[in-house]
Amino acid sequence: MSKINEVAELVEKGKAKLVGPAVQEAIDEGDDPVAILNDGMISAMSIVGDKFKNGEIFVPEMLVAARAMKKGVEVLKPHLASGSTGALGKVIIATVSGDLHDIGKNLVAMMIESAGFEVIDLGVDVPAAKIIECYKENPDVKIIALSALLTTTMPALKETVEALSSIIIGEQVNPKTLGALLAHFENKIMFQGFLWNVNSFDQEGVQLGKVLAKRVLAHDTDGALKVYSDLLNI
Repeated sequence: MSKINEVAELVEKGKAKLVGPAVQEAIDEGDDPVAILNDGMISAMSIVGDKFKNGEIFVPEMLVAARAMKKGVEVLKPHLASGSTGALGKVIIATVSGDLHDIGKNLVAMMIESAGFEVIDLGVDVPAAKIIECYKENPDVKIIALSALLTTTMPALKETVEALSSIIIGEQVNPKTLGALLAHFENKIMFQGFLWNVNSFDQEGVQLGKVLAKRVLAHDTDGALKVYSDLLNI
C-alpha cells in the first residue's frame, strides 16, 4: 500500500493520532504534498461524505474523520505554502457569524495560499463588521472568501455579503470614480430600456417603465417582458 493510500485509509477511519505521522512519512518518501492532500485526504473525506449521505455512517463518524484530516493538514500546510506566497495578492477568509466550523475554510485557505496568495484568516464566528474592518485595513485585498456550513447561518452569510457589497471607501471616491459609477447606472438603465423596448431617458418611457415594472412584479408578463422576467428569475 502506498503512503498516500495509507493516509486516505487512516483519514476515512478517523485515526487522528496516526494521520500526522503518516503524512510526514509520505512527505519524507518524496510524495507530492498536493497529491497527499487531493488523493489522500480529500478523496477520503469524499468517501466519508458519500457514506454519510447513504446512511452508512452518522455525524459522530463524520466528525471523527474530519478531525483526523485536520491533524494531517497541520503537518501538510508548511509544505504546501511556497516561497511565492503573496505574489498574487491578498485574500481574506472567514467563517461567518454563528458558525464554528472551520475544516472547509482551512482547506480552502491552505490551497489558495499554496497557489501564491497571502491569506488573512479571521477564524470562525466572525461578524460582518470585523470582516469589513479587515478589508478597510487591507484595501489591496483581491478576494473575500466566506464559509458557512449550517443552514441556520445562511442568513448571516447573506447579510455579510450584502454589507460587503455596499462598501464605498471614502478615499477611493474622486471625480473619476464617481463619474464611472454614474455612467455604470446610466448604462444599466439604458440596457434595461432596450429590453423593454422603451426610451429610458424619455419621461413617457420612464412612466411606461414603472407600469412594466409593476407587471413584472405581479407576474403579468408576456413576450419580451416575460423573457426579461425569466432572465432575472422574477
